[in-house]
Amino acid sequence: MAKVAVGSDEPYLVAKFVAEYLKSKGFEVEALGALKEEKPVPWPDVGFEVGEKVAKREVVFGVVVCYTGTGVSIAANKVKGVRAALCFDAQTARGARLWNDANVLALSARLTTEEVAKEIIDAWISVREPDPSEKSNIEKVTAYERR
Repeated sequence: MAKVAVGSDEPYLVAKFVAEYLKSKGFEVEALGALKEEKPVPWPDVGFEVGEKVAKREVVFGVVVCYTGTGVSIAANKVKGVRAALCFDAQTARGARLWNDANVLALSARLTTEEVAKEIIDAWISVREPDPSEKSNIEKVTAYERR
């Protein structure tokens, strides 16, 4: 069973839903941030913690949630090896995986309904490997990060 990390800065219902939905899809879920602490946690801490789990390959991907999704996305992207994508719909999530090899999904608690979250998660997990035609672009980003 593949393990994923799901973190949120507040115990948002959509974050809890995403964790449960991923479990129903056969993933082992490690709850982080407010989902673990059951109280608010600073959004940078959530982004860093989920990002570190992904970068260390302790999980296959991460999901981060804050009010807009922007803060946790920015924080996660500060972790070397993380490519976090803020997604509001299924097509963006699929594209982020397929063309950008995103490994952290950022969601807005304010805008993401449970139904939309399902569509986004389903699109995200439907992509197993990035598009081979994007390999050089993905490598370019990795090389820049290593500088």
